Amino acid sequence: MSVDPNQVVLATPAYWKEACGYLAKKDRVLKRLIPQFGDACLQSRGDAFTTLARSIVGQQISVKAAQTVWERFAKLPRKVSPANVLKLKVDDMQAAGLSARKIEYLVDLALHFDSGAIHVDAWQRMGDEEIIAELVGIRGIGRWTAEMFLIFHLMRPNVLPLDDIGLINGISRNYFSGDPVSRSDAREVAAAWDPYCSVATWYIWRSLDPLPVDY
Repeated sequence: MSVDPNQVVLATPAYWKEACGYLAKKDRVLKRLIPQFGDACLQSRGDAFTTLARSIVGQQISVKAAQTVWERFAKLPRKVSPANVLKLKVDDMQAAGLSARKIEYLVDLALHFDSGAIHVDAWQRMGDEEIIAELVGIRGIGRWTAEMFLIFHLMRPNVLPLDDIGLINGISRNYFSGDPVSRSDAREVAAAWDPYCSVATWYIWRSLDPLPVDY
């Protein structure tokens, strides 16, 4: 039986159940939301390069369009890896639906991984802000993308992505009856979520869109 080299094996965080119990005690909104989604929880694809490459491909286009482009792009190399991406022809990547800028970003990402310019093996020992500082040095990756990486790949439990419009909209809807919410308002609400801001954020996202997000 042949094995798809791009096959995804999803991992889930060990702290999830404990976090849900903690948040349900601390926050009335989450106490109501958490039971609505059963056993569903955050999942990681387990491959750092693929996670970041997917986030670049998906910038400024719809989730559906991003999935289509990613599927075309992922078929170009035998396996999606930094070394294989560096061997791809620009024309082939453009034919898959990638803009010239996104191709530049993907090549820069592959170069950072391939050259050892980023310390993948050290990430487990590094703090969240240290990892963000390293990732934003790659073209096409800003703080929001780095925070999504911390949540969806490294499954860090206490990330609060205040630049995320879904989180801000979800806080507005669930805590302020739809009224506009400032970053300081959001930070105040999230004070009760510490040390599980990532988990709370995931459930706030689910309140807007029941389908789980992954990167």
